[in-house]
Amino acid sequence: MTRHFLDLSDAGGDAVAAMLADALDRKGARTGWPKGKVDADAPLGGRILGMIFEKASTRTRVSFDVAMRQLGGSAIVMDAGTTQLGRGETIADTARVLSRMVDAIMIRTGDHAKIEELAHYATVPVINGLTDASHPCQIMADLLTLIERGHALPGLEVAWLGDGNNVLHSIIEAAGLMKFNVRIAVPQGYEPDPRWAEAANASGARVTLTRDAAEAASGANVVVTDTWVSMGQDHADDKLAAMAPYQVDPALMARAAAGATFLHCLPAHRGEEVTDAVIDGPQSAVWDEAENRIHAQKSVLRWCFGQL
Repeated sequence: MTRHFLDLSDAGGDAVAAMLADALDRKGARTGWPKGKVDADAPLGGRILGMIFEKASTRTRVSFDVAMRQLGGSAIVMDAGTTQLGRGETIADTARVLSRMVDAIMIRTGDHAKIEELAHYATVPVINGLTDASHPCQIMADLLTLIERGHALPGLEVAWLGDGNNVLHSIIEAAGLMKFNVRIAVPQGYEPDPRWAEAANASGARVTLTRDAAEAASGANVVVTDTWVSMGQDHADDKLAAMAPYQVDPALMARAAAGATFLHCLPAHRGEEVTDAVIDGPQSAVWDEAENRIHAQKSVLRWCFGQL
């Protein structure tokens, strides 16, 4: 059966744990190596990843390309505007064609239904590089970063500040799988889809919602935020005004637990959702988090190919 990675639940908690362990081992084995040197076992030798970008990208584009090179494979980059998909070819036909030409497909797009349709018709693994609904590869990197920072996932207290977006959805999903808790502080009208929290709470996590940023951050082991205006959205003044009380600044971080870690998936709008003092400060793990996209996605790729 083809293994797709559209959301974390496609793999499940045990597989996520196995991928994180594999990522830690592989990252450690590369200490001091050039970025382009192939892993000793080259587990994806001869494999090709087709990458479709309908949304702009820095970290996803580079990290998946580097991941495939380090695993011994290669990648092809396709921008929607320069492919037939961008000129009206159906998703189903694109899936059928690419399945004959590449060994796996990664897509970064908007409507989550598009990636579900692609996976339905593809006969090779399909990986979610980002949709409007979720961002599971980012959260794999986040979890890896937290483990490296000495955080045990079960029972972890995570505070989210700002917009109830796709990244938050995947954090909530991870909470249900890995048994940690999420405190969400968002303004009225910007809540996450409640179905994600319902599923996580039913799995033993504790996902709570508040309007008070200080309440969410108090005693948290991890503080997370994201840009307030996502790709494709207007830079609306009313939204920025609503989000202003949720900015992560040193005073808010001071309310978190001792040794708390700050995460941001990037790109950051400095001075909006986070101040320079926090993102560049000693509690920030954002640069490790960005690098870990490579290592986490290597293990996601291996899982998709049945190697984990």
